[in-house]
Amino acid sequence: MEKMLKKYAELVIKVGVNLQESEELVINAGVDTAAFARLVAEAGYRAGAKRVTLLWRDELVNRMRALNEDTATLTDIPTWLIESKEYIVNKKAVYVAILADDPEIYSGVPTEKLSALSKASSIAFKKFYDASMCNDIRWSVVAIPNLAWAKKINPNLSDEEAVAKLWELIFKTMRLDIDDSVGAWKTHQARLNSINEWLTKKQFVTLKYKNSLGTDLSIGLPKNYYFAGGCEKSRDGIEFSANMPTEEVFTAPDKMTANGKVVASMPLFYNGNRIEDFGFTFENGKVVDYYAQTGFDVLKGLIETDEGSRYLGEVALVQYDSPIQNLKTLFYNTLFDENASCHLALGRAYPCVTDSEKMSKEELSAIGLNDSLEHVDFMVGTPDLSVVGIDKDGKETAIFVNGNFAI
Repeated sequence: MEKMLKKYAELVIKVGVNLQESEELVINAGVDTAAFARLVAEAGYRAGAKRVTLLWRDELVNRMRALNEDTATLTDIPTWLIESKEYIVNKKAVYVAILADDPEIYSGVPTEKLSALSKASSIAFKKFYDASMCNDIRWSVVAIPNLAWAKKINPNLSDEEAVAKLWELIFKTMRLDIDDSVGAWKTHQARLNSINEWLTKKQFVTLKYKNSLGTDLSIGLPKNYYFAGGCEKSRDGIEFSANMPTEEVFTAPDKMTANGKVVASMPLFYNGNRIEDFGFTFENGKVVDYYAQTGFDVLKGLIETDEGSRYLGEVALVQYDSPIQNLKTLFYNTLFDENASCHLALGRAYPCVTDSEKMSKEELSAIGLNDSLEHVDFMVGTPDLSVVGIDKDGKETAIFVNGNFAI
């Protein structure tokens, strides 16, 4: 186990953030992940980091805060905390976030409090989030088990067995069960990059989604879009993997073009609460109707965050026959579940348009890229999902047939 954990930490440093000699490393870690966070720090120093800083968080204390503090106090984000995130941007440090969260940690907390805190945090940390979305910094999000999460996935196993099973699943999704996991990741990234190149070259005007759940949706793409995923490049030209694991390729839609209905194919955990059996109706890009059998108030809080949270900011393609989907496990964690299914995101767009780094916020908006305090993925992939690309001449090309790439 110790050998596997060291191998995992090395993968995070070499493939996740691709740390270079004399760079600073900042690790945001839950207190439950302390042992693994130290291994990541150690791997960072071995790779040549000149400084490693740990930012600790405690979700149980954060739950206590949400239950006991009034909204005004809860949403008053301390200046020192804001400055700690802005330090990462100012120093061009590489950033690793280690997750080990209870999927329903905030169950029972008033949804209006959680919505207010989410909005306040998004405003307070805007400089950091903007830098992340635009790849001004290299960053990577990874996860390790904790007991609450492990028992949520396998409630019938003993505590020890549930945690061991989740470790096994994570090791598989991270390709750590392969001797040369770094090499396996490079091969995987090359495959995703070939798909990105094909989709970018096609310059489709519209994508049409359809399946038996009831999804029947068309989404326009901006001119000169590109697809990314697998690995990305920061603005200094260095490759990194923002999410590990990852099986997706993605781009930004034209925010004003979504029309039709989309039905979520998996539950969504947002602000520590479950949203299930939900869907949206779009007209000219905007959510005009929505429903949820479970978590309607939570979904309502997301939709009403700001004007941009009513529009799409990402379209992501993940074939159904994929390593994570084939594990036949609902992870109750977006990092994993989004990589088992095609998904869309409400809120802010990744600026996946040629020369976007030279454009102002107003220019990006003019070409159709959405802006919001939120960016929340929800899953739409199914075994029978069809995705068709339509080019400027009206020619249709099958991208997905029966849930998988047809290219």
